[in-house]
Amino acid sequence: MDTGLKGFLRNITLASAWVSSIKSVAADAFVLSFERTHPFHPGQVVAVTTDRNIPPRLYSVCSGADEGEISILFNIKPDGLLTPKLARLLPGDQLFVSAPFGAFLGDNKPAWWIAAGTGIAPYRAMMRSGLGAQNWLIHGSRRLANFYFDDEMVSFFGDRYVRCCSQEKADGVVHGRLTAWLAGQTRFPPVQYYLCGSAEMVVEVRDILIRGGVNLNSIMSEIYF
Repeated sequence: MDTGLKGFLRNITLASAWVSSIKSVAADAFVLSFERTHPFHPGQVVAVTTDRNIPPRLYSVCSGADEGEISILFNIKPDGLLTPKLARLLPGDQLFVSAPFGAFLGDNKPAWWIAAGTGIAPYRAMMRSGLGAQNWLIHGSRRLANFYFDDEMVSFFGDRYVRCCSQEKADGVVHGRLTAWLAGQTRFPPVQYYLCGSAEMVVEVRDILIRGGVNLNSIMSEIYF
């Protein structure tokens, strides 16, 4: 994270919350839920920490706007200060969280949602909030187990859900990186493009889209650190 973001997070207002559930969704990934006390727009993030002395991190909300809980998706960074602690939480344990905020917001206009890894989280919030009926979802991952929420996505998007796996093969899954799949497209429709994932992924996908004739103003990005 850059210095500006670190400074922002040091000064953000946090309130107590209590874990309602935590569920393992892969060997190194979890969905953590707690009571929702503020309204939010699908695509927004919350700052979360287990201790006021540990700097919070930002996580996209992955639950629907009308649900009674806020859920976040995270994977464990073994050398991280926060995520191993998050993974050990139990129902009833205390958290410190911010109100939802952010401008990576979905709407009902046709769009392509493009994600890598846990970058799927805001799109699940959008989908569970009633958005995305006309959209395509392209999700890239190294391993098949890390296509989080894929049962929901297959049910909702059908053939408009494209999974690209770089290290493993399976029926119905494109073998290779999502950037290779995108680079192989002959045309990109005149819709909004949402990109969510690492800085490297976002920059590479943005360049592919621009070379393919997509206007920069039609591209929205959310970078995960």
